[in-house]
Amino acid sequence: MTTATTDRPPYDEVSLSPLSFWARSPEEREADFAVLRRERPISWHPPAEGAMMPPEDGAGFWAVTRHADIVAVSKDPETFCSGEGIQMEDVPVAILESASSFLATDAPRHTQLRRLVSAAFTPKRVRTIEAQIRDQARRLVDELLTTERGDFVAQVSRRLPQWTIFEMMGLEDQEVREQATAAADGMVSWGDEDVRQGREPAELLWESLLGLMRIALEHAEARRAHPADDLMSNLVQAEVDGERLSDEEIAAFFVLLSVAGNDTTRNTISSTVRAFTRYPDQRDLLAADLDGRMGPAIDEFVRWATPVMTFRRTATRDVELHGRHIRAGDWVVLFYASGNRDPEVFSDPMRFDVTRAENPHVGFGGGGPHFCMGNQLAKTQLRAIVGELLTRAPGLEAGEPVYLAGNFMQAIKSMPYTLTRSA
Repeated sequence: MTTATTDRPPYDEVSLSPLSFWARSPEEREADFAVLRRERPISWHPPAEGAMMPPEDGAGFWAVTRHADIVAVSKDPETFCSGEGIQMEDVPVAILESASSFLATDAPRHTQLRRLVSAAFTPKRVRTIEAQIRDQARRLVDELLTTERGDFVAQVSRRLPQWTIFEMMGLEDQEVREQATAAADGMVSWGDEDVRQGREPAELLWESLLGLMRIALEHAEARRAHPADDLMSNLVQAEVDGERLSDEEIAAFFVLLSVAGNDTTRNTISSTVRAFTRYPDQRDLLAADLDGRMGPAIDEFVRWATPVMTFRRTATRDVELHGRHIRAGDWVVLFYASGNRDPEVFSDPMRFDVTRAENPHVGFGGGGPHFCMGNQLAKTQLRAIVGELLTRAPGLEAGEPVYLAGNFMQAIKSMPYTLTRSA
């Protein structure tokens, strides 16, 4: 946590810390972000409510709300590191190391881990994954077409990313897949009272983490003994300059993939389908030229959804930003949800526009060494499922989403749909 000191500015009158702020709709939160971007782009806030560990007196965090500043901080890992944590809450070190893989590491270890993981994604493996995704999207829409109404999250958007992850990892047992899915949900839902069901946040987070790690370690052991044509076999065999991933590092990557690779795509799919219902002209525009417009459209899906709303860095030295003195050890939180609505960068940012030509969104991070290495996987999933939906289920309409309470993921828990068929 930020080093406590009395030599601090007063907490900002627009507070981004309360759970009540994150319980508001994205549009309502944007009104406050707009004030901060315009008047106080770097602002000081009290510790986030609902933290698992008690904050020190006088502690807090700096909020970075402008797009340009988010990019600048992201591209300066020497000044703003990730190894001290990546969320707005203090997470126990044991959980941080086991749950975040290379997200919560810095160079040189971060570079080494990314190289080792990347080595497992051979060209053949990538082609196999892409074919699997296209097949999964087709089969999900096959099932959707047999219904007239339901919960779109449960029927489609929750299933595609986990199906992709488990199939590419070679996790075949359906019961184990369900256990892993439930555990992945718990990793990002510990701030939601409905999900906790009376448990303490740390209890749910720890249970979920242990469940995912157990599955990963057992699967890695099985694939080391009996390799197969899947990503887990590639991971246990991956080698760069004589170095291999340890079992703990493989388990941490499995946790990261199960959580980050699941929620980001799931919530972008849900948000996009809701946007098509609210802006049918954009749905029709894309459907009229899928091949020509899908590339720019996918970037707009991610910008619009901004599934990861915040990421934290920690200052490694004293530094000035917009006249604010940030001390070594201070927490600096990047508000991607605000950066992706910055009018200095995006023309008419509150408009959903599938033809938006200039779209340097920060939905995959603001650049730098921690830019999302799974961005191409996410884009492949979005291309496949949106293409299937627009061509085969044009009568799909989404109702009001129910959002997960929390300051990390812009997560949609459920969203009703109706499906009408043309003659």
